[in-house]
Amino acid sequence: MARIKIFDTTLRDGEQSPGVNLNLSEKILIAEQLEKLNVDIIEAGFPAASKGDFMSVQKIAQTIKNSSVTGLARAVQSDIDAAWEALKDGASPRIHVFLATSPIHREYKLKMTKEQVVERAVSAVKYASRKFPIIQWSAEDACRTELPFLAEIIEEVIQAGANVINIPDTVGYINPYEYGKVFQYLKNNVPSIDRVSLSTHCHDDLGMATANSLAAIENGATQVECTINGIGERAGNAALEEIAVALHIRNDHYKESTRINLKEISRTSSLVSELTGMVVPGNKAVVGRNAFAHESGIHQDGVLKEKTTYEIISPELVGYSSNNMVLGKHSGSHAFKSRLQELGLEIADSDVKELFVAFKELTDHKKEITDEDIIAIVLEKKLSKEEKYYELVDVKVKHNDDIAEAYIKLHGAKNEVIEETCEGSGSVEALYNTLEKSINGDVCLSDYRIQSVGAGRDALAQVFVKVQFEEKESNGRGLDQDVLVASAKAYLNAINRAILAKEQIAEVVNS
Repeated sequence: MARIKIFDTTLRDGEQSPGVNLNLSEKILIAEQLEKLNVDIIEAGFPAASKGDFMSVQKIAQTIKNSSVTGLARAVQSDIDAAWEALKDGASPRIHVFLATSPIHREYKLKMTKEQVVERAVSAVKYASRKFPIIQWSAEDACRTELPFLAEIIEEVIQAGANVINIPDTVGYINPYEYGKVFQYLKNNVPSIDRVSLSTHCHDDLGMATANSLAAIENGATQVECTINGIGERAGNAALEEIAVALHIRNDHYKESTRINLKEISRTSSLVSELTGMVVPGNKAVVGRNAFAHESGIHQDGVLKEKTTYEIISPELVGYSSNNMVLGKHSGSHAFKSRLQELGLEIADSDVKELFVAFKELTDHKKEITDEDIIAIVLEKKLSKEEKYYELVDVKVKHNDDIAEAYIKLHGAKNEVIEETCEGSGSVEALYNTLEKSINGDVCLSDYRIQSVGAGRDALAQVFVKVQFEEKESNGRGLDQDVLVASAKAYLNAINRAILAKEQIAEVVNS
């Protein structure tokens, strides 16, 4: 059985989703989980895009050992140089160079002739080959490119040293039949096509990203670019979990496999959802909360008699536990530690003690602790170790007629105590007016979202915010049983992240 390589671009194309803004710690957490998932290639970012992106790609390349780490680069020498500096210390560095080829991009974006596009692409690949052992070249908007020209430029970049050729459906325009024909045409009209691997990168604008990716595999693609939960630009990318599970369940048809550890899918999906703030739709294939739910009486009766009547994927296959053991205030440290291990959470013994204290504090207010609660506690503790410039000490809100008044007490960066009071037309407005007054700098709240962790009236509240702080956009999250405390934590988390990112970039510039 042939093997399909999985090229995960959650940290590059996925992070380009509107409203997503991951910091270094979060990117490393995701990269480490992708390594556990056994993806072949992790596209960690676009090193030339910013100092922050460069630093993230560099740290991930230095951290990851069992997956190849790559970075995106335009077909210009400065981008390729930046990618090499970021990736050179990685276990298996490679570069992903792209250049648009379609008539609309050539005319309106590049303002270049066909000949100039070929010259630019060949020059970039030749230059990259002096540094990188593996070069992937992408024809941006390939699916709206004239096929004879697409074949011509691909032959030229192969001769220049490209090892992988990517045929992206950049705008989600093509359908599976047409996409398969593109691969067939290239295999028949590019003389050196057998010297390279063919890759697919599909967007979901018309809802066909997964179908198109599978059609590419049927027609010769041996690498699939995709993201966790299908996140990405506009309507997103092909979803990694859908492709990996489809190839597994229907291996009778595709006769292809991946090295993906399917049992890590649910955990990876949850982590990406938590850190990006992008909620997985309930009806999402493979990882949605309803993916294994059966409400129809006929369906329930069939599943009780034989699961495969209506369930082609078992929850256990993708890592959902069938263990119904409930933890509560009477649970001891051994049961708690065992549950951490069952959930696949690798925690040092010294940290388990700290997490158990947080767990017991939660049981004082919540009767039953779910797996979602435990994962949220672990994630909160991991991310709370980042440096804090403002730390919440106390928050109180009271109401006088139609006016809410909030009181905030903070510890500042120099351990000074900050206390402020402010009014608003509602609790959250009063709270955020007070926090804005407490922070040294211009702050503008541009997004506020709240969701529960688990179900029930005692569920934890998780708040996501997006702020503009001194002209820098930053996301933040907060977790607490009290919605207002969670809201304050999220706001301060966004401010702390913005300050930390600014200082990290300054360090990179100075070094």
